[in-house]
Amino acid sequence: MGFMDLFRRDASKSAHVETRAVQPGYTAALMAAREAWISGGSGLAELTGAVQASVSLWESGLSLADVTGTDLLDRRSMAICARALALRGECLFLIRDDRLVPCTDWDLSTRYGQPRAYRVGLPEIGGGRSETVLAGEVLHFRIGCDAVTPWAGSAPLARAKLSAQLLEQITEALRDVFRDAPLGSQIVPVPEASVEDMALMRRSFRGNRGASLIIEGTAQATAAGMNPNIGKSPDQLSPDLSRTLADTLLTQAKGEIYNVFGILPGLTNPATTGPLVREAQRHLAQLVLQPVANLMAEEAGEKLGATVAIDVVRPMQAYDHGGKARALSTMLQAMATAKEAGLDAATVKDALQFIDWAE
Repeated sequence: MGFMDLFRRDASKSAHVETRAVQPGYTAALMAAREAWISGGSGLAELTGAVQASVSLWESGLSLADVTGTDLLDRRSMAICARALALRGECLFLIRDDRLVPCTDWDLSTRYGQPRAYRVGLPEIGGGRSETVLAGEVLHFRIGCDAVTPWAGSAPLARAKLSAQLLEQITEALRDVFRDAPLGSQIVPVPEASVEDMALMRRSFRGNRGASLIIEGTAQATAAGMNPNIGKSPDQLSPDLSRTLADTLLTQAKGEIYNVFGILPGLTNPATTGPLVREAQRHLAQLVLQPVANLMAEEAGEKLGATVAIDVVRPMQAYDHGGKARALSTMLQAMATAKEAGLDAATVKDALQFIDWAE
């Protein structure tokens, strides 16, 4: 046997089968996560006015926030972050040259459930580009995190897909009705005439009102079993939507979407009064946007190495000058009474903390 025969493959032997150890279910989990990533941002419910109005309230509320401790979170970045959190559930900024660059897409590696490195896609007018950065070089804001994937957020619509689909289906059905149904069309009985005269009459009426207009002769009505002397008034072809309860179902579907985004449905009620508007604004600011702002402040403080605070409640409050004046008068009277009673500063401070007037 020659020296080169040592490197030749023996055709008589079976090919070597290479085996690798793969984590069970990894491919399925990756495909499911990717499907959720894609489908979560492609719902047609996002195109409705209810969703966009909710997103606009989030965007306006966070862009009004008072940010202390950093200059990177300007109002433009806060508005971009609010829209991304409302529609996508997470937002990622790359920290570069004392400014934040929004990222369009990203992949990451984790350890103990915490991100370690990112491969981010950056938007450019001539085409995006990607960079690989460490976790400390990005601000990754996310809401609706799951214990299974704590590094990924979820949008409000993704957490309420049935409500989003309900709104989508009702809106599409109403759109199709007003686009395709013969609204305003009628069957008009006219005296019988020659074929040429009837055709000329049909052409003259067609398209003037409604999607279509049908001219029916009295002889045709008689042949169809109808009495030409009865029912000579035009017959309406427009669909009767009152029996479908479309208006009620649409209002309820919008209300569910408003609740998902933390907006009181009464805010959009035509009979809404000023006090309800103010309470709806306070509810959105205190119970929805302020917790989101606290999460953003923690992430920014950890990555920027400074104490960051984001206040949404103060700038987003409903300005009720009469109520503020009464509250100030009551507070001054309470302080004067405490001073007359000889209470020390520590006691007064404890009382202020009890009623949430600590600061």
